[in-house]
Amino acid sequence: MASAKSVIVGTAGHIDHGKTSLVKALTGIDADRLEEEKRRGITIDIGFAHLELSAAESGKTFRFGFVDVPGHERFVRNMLAGIGGIDFVLLVIAADEGIKPQTREHFEICRLLSVQRGITVLTKSDLVDAETLEVVRLEVAEFMRGSFLDASRSPIIPVSSRSGAGLDDLKRELTCAAEQVSAKDSSALFRLPIDRVFTMKGFGSVVTGTLISGSVAKEDEVEVFPTGKLVRVRGVQVHNQQADRAQAGERTALNLAGVAKEELGRGMTLATPAAFHVTKRADVQLNLFQDAKPLKDRARVHLHSFTAETIAEVMLLDSKKLEPGKSSFVRLRFAESLLLLPGDRFIIRQFSPVVTIGGGVVLDASPLKKSETAAHHGFLNTMYSDTPSEQLAARVQRQEQHGLSAAEAIAETGLTPARVLALVDELSKTRSLQKIGDTLIGFAHFEQQKTSAIATVETFHMSNPLVAGISKEELREKLNLRPEVFSELLQQLCAAKKLELNGEQVRAAGRVIVMKDEESDAKQTIEKAFLVAGLKVPALKDVITGLQLDKARAQKLVTMLLRDRVLVKLADELVFHQDALAGLRKVMADYKATGKNTIDVATFKDLTGISRKYAIPLLEFLDRERVTRREGDKRVIF
Repeated sequence: MASAKSVIVGTAGHIDHGKTSLVKALTGIDADRLEEEKRRGITIDIGFAHLELSAAESGKTFRFGFVDVPGHERFVRNMLAGIGGIDFVLLVIAADEGIKPQTREHFEICRLLSVQRGITVLTKSDLVDAETLEVVRLEVAEFMRGSFLDASRSPIIPVSSRSGAGLDDLKRELTCAAEQVSAKDSSALFRLPIDRVFTMKGFGSVVTGTLISGSVAKEDEVEVFPTGKLVRVRGVQVHNQQADRAQAGERTALNLAGVAKEELGRGMTLATPAAFHVTKRADVQLNLFQDAKPLKDRARVHLHSFTAETIAEVMLLDSKKLEPGKSSFVRLRFAESLLLLPGDRFIIRQFSPVVTIGGGVVLDASPLKKSETAAHHGFLNTMYSDTPSEQLAARVQRQEQHGLSAAEAIAETGLTPARVLALVDELSKTRSLQKIGDTLIGFAHFEQQKTSAIATVETFHMSNPLVAGISKEELREKLNLRPEVFSELLQQLCAAKKLELNGEQVRAAGRVIVMKDEESDAKQTIEKAFLVAGLKVPALKDVITGLQLDKARAQKLVTMLLRDRVLVKLADELVFHQDALAGLRKVMADYKATGKNTIDVATFKDLTGISRKYAIPLLEFLDRERVTRREGDKRVIF
């Protein structure tokens, strides 16, 4: 059982063409779950059944999960919900009726959802004679010509669910088709679109769905999108059997703890916590049916993706109208938040009357709000047709000013952290991009930013000749870089002796301040004014006012003296010379040497000969410098 390959099979076709009867004949399970379905004889909601078969030649075992989707027009949305995660389709056509309108619609939906394989089943073959059956077969073969159900590559099998005729042939073809199905990636990030929600007595909330990627196990924590609620998996079932873990491609039921049934619903998605983000817009490649009406810019449509359904506004990027049978890049705006990732397929239905008119593939669920048209089209072309590494490089390139964090890359692409790192390694070898800390940034852009940093520092020096350098934070903000990228940039430029770092300031390598004569004289005047004053210092503004120099340059000279610790500022207008403060330390040491370990404000004033205006700031300075420690109204001298 554990080694069986899981394959999801969807049934599609016109109402009452025998889809549910066929699944019951194959599996013994009646997918008509609801009382109303029994009464009316049609499948209203999605039904599920399973079957295990072994291939005659290879001996491989396959576990088929059948998604029996409805055919009635009123319930096409359920068909869309069921078919989103299938591996191949059984297109069911009744031999006594042939191809009908919903046969065509379901077939086109399968094509738009990129279903690659399928089998055409002619049901009710016992109700027609051999000649009629052959005519229907030829009609079907002509209809399928050139498609994924072309008779040259996909069988057309007549069956009778009532007599069992043809069922063995169908089972044999199912195993052949299953051999060709690529296994879904169980190592990918977990995503389970919810198609049913119910409660079980003694268990609580249960959800079901087709596990489209990754895996999930008992006791795992998962996130409910779009609400963001975190819940715990209390139990797992795969094809109605208890399991420790469900893998990608399996029909899965999860018993959830910490969430009420009312907080869940079809269209929501369970996924790896903190990995993704929901969106209300996406850039897509859209295909319009040949028989659809032209689609106008800003038209509203019904959108279906996996089990989610919402209203979307179509914003055409190339023109004001998309003609039938044509394809185009478009932006979709959603009425509700959805969890979508690149590669997800979708269907659109006309707003009114509600008929299927097209579909396509999501290219970018994290589009920038504004983009240059040419660059935007180039980006979308890359997302549509290029390799994963080229796509990642393009995502980093469009965010070149800031780079792209690894977490953002995971959320945008849906790739695992390991896969993102592997692509980064691949791209770094070609010097396309590099990883700095947690940030991905292009090599070329990083080199440009180094040049910009040097130019920015030089410009600062020209505008501020009396300032030793620009602050690191100001330089970072001018370059608009993430902190970790800026730190690496500085390190490289300092190592290359292009820039120098002095504390929190950045300057050009070898940069020295050259002052004019009047500036040098003014600097000496400022220093002397505070040196002579001792602890009875003048107001800073008075010293500046007395200079034969403009205020701006005078203030920069003060800044130089403060930076070099020649002057020390204790308050906005209270500045002392370093020699005066050194002398104060000696006074305190001499005082303690007399055997006095404490001092109060009055004694301090008498000892230094200063007023309370200076005494309190100086005592607080001594506290900060750990010369003294305040205890109540006194200071303890260390």
